[in-house]
Amino acid sequence: MPSPAASDDASHQQSESALRADAERNRDRILAAARRLFASEGLGVSMAAVAREAGVGKATLGRRFATRQELINAVFADRMDAYAGAVTKALADPDPWHGFTGYIRAVCAMQAADRGFADVLTMTFPAAKALEARRAEAYDGFLQLIARARTSGHLREDFVPEDLVILLMANAGVVAATGDAAPDAWRRLVGHMLRSYATARTDIPPLPQAPAPAALYRAMVRIARTGPHGP
Repeated sequence: MPSPAASDDASHQQSESALRADAERNRDRILAAARRLFASEGLGVSMAAVAREAGVGKATLGRRFATRQELINAVFADRMDAYAGAVTKALADPDPWHGFTGYIRAVCAMQAADRGFADVLTMTFPAAKALEARRAEAYDGFLQLIARARTSGHLREDFVPEDLVILLMANAGVVAATGDAAPDAWRRLVGHMLRSYATARTDIPPLPQAPAPAALYRAMVRIARTGPHGP
C-alpha cells in the first residue's frame, strides 16, 4: 500500500503535468488566433484582439508571450524559413535571371497570401532574434542573386538591394488596398517592376493581365470605407 507521502507526490506530479498541458494548449490557441488575424488584417491587430480570438485572458497571453515581438517571432518563424528557402532555391537555378525574377515573384506571392507577412517583410524586429537571423540569411542570398543576374548581363547595373525593399513596401500597399476585390493586382505591379530592372538585351515576358475596372472600383470603395490599410 503506497504511503501518504508517495500519494501526495503522485498527485503533485499529475497536477503539474495537467498545468503544463493546459499551458501548451493555450499557447497553440494563441498562435492559431494570431495567425488568422495577422493574415487577414495585418500586424496592426492588438494583443487584446488576439486574446479574444484565442478565447484566453490578456494575462494568459502575457504569460505565453510577454511582448508583441515575441508573438510575431513565433507566428512567422515558418514563413521566414520559407522566405530564406526561396533564396536557396533561386541560387540553385542555372539561369541567373530566371532565378532572380523567380525569387522576387515568390516573395511577393508570400506577401499576397498573408497580410501579416507582407508587413513583416517591410519592418524590423530587433528583439525577434530568430526572425531577424533568417532575414539576414535571405538578404545575403539576395546579394548573390543580384551579382549573378548582373554578371549574366540581364540585370541593370543601377539596381541596388534597396530596390527590393521599395518593391516589397509597394506590394504590401497594393495587397492591403485591393484585398479580395482585386487579389491579383500585385502581379501586374511586379511585372512592371521586373521589366524596369531588366537590361535592353533581356527577353521580357508579357505583363500579367491588369485588374478589371470593376474590380479596381470595388477596391477603391473599400479603401474609402476602411482606410488604406483595411479594417
